[in-house]
Amino acid sequence: MPLTRRSLLAGAPLFLAGCVSGRLGDVAPAAPRRVVDPYYLAMYAPVTGEPFPVPAPDLTKIDPRFYRQEVAYRSGEIPGTLIVDTPARFLYLQMEGDRALRYGIGVGKAGLAFEGEARVQYKRAWPRWRPTDAMMAREPARYGHLGAGMEPGPTNPLGARALYLFRGGEDTLYRIHGTNEDWSIGQSVSSGCIRLLNQDVIDLHRRVLDGTKVVVLQGAMA
Repeated sequence: MPLTRRSLLAGAPLFLAGCVSGRLGDVAPAAPRRVVDPYYLAMYAPVTGEPFPVPAPDLTKIDPRFYRQEVAYRSGEIPGTLIVDTPARFLYLQMEGDRALRYGIGVGKAGLAFEGEARVQYKRAWPRWRPTDAMMAREPARYGHLGAGMEPGPTNPLGARALYLFRGGEDTLYRIHGTNEDWSIGQSVSSGCIRLLNQDVIDLHRRVLDGTKVVVLQGAMA
């Protein structure tokens, strides 16, 4: 068939359609936002009655397996013992009947420096924080001005609660503490010891007594 102006114009839409995918102006649809079970939204709602704000974390940033939950768990330890499974990034509060309350944790560099048994010497609500002498010597510009300690509050690295671990009466410098960095739960992070969401560390703090045995398990971090 001879190529005429009419046939060329008639075929132009088909030719042009082969150069684009979809209609002009189309964009790729956004990935659907993960739906969080209302049970966990209530569990991690903002905490009231505290001296400082405790906002709700963004649970879509956290793998659901790291939400606080009761699980089957046999550690061989008596009920009330805390077991920190560093490689798996879980903290367990052993319960009766081979059950445990499991919390998701983030593990900082200091969290890799201790293994074995310790005791919760004491615990604090909204604790002060002081960097170690080694930290201040290593990074004076960052920590040197905190020799007298950092006041409690939302920006304090220890968060809303802290448990202080001792061994043989000596401070291990190992802390189980809160954080408002929700994205860090289940992750390996650059600083700190063992961190929980502030809602979780508040819950743990009220369940744990001074003198509680803590077992810290170490291993290769993923």
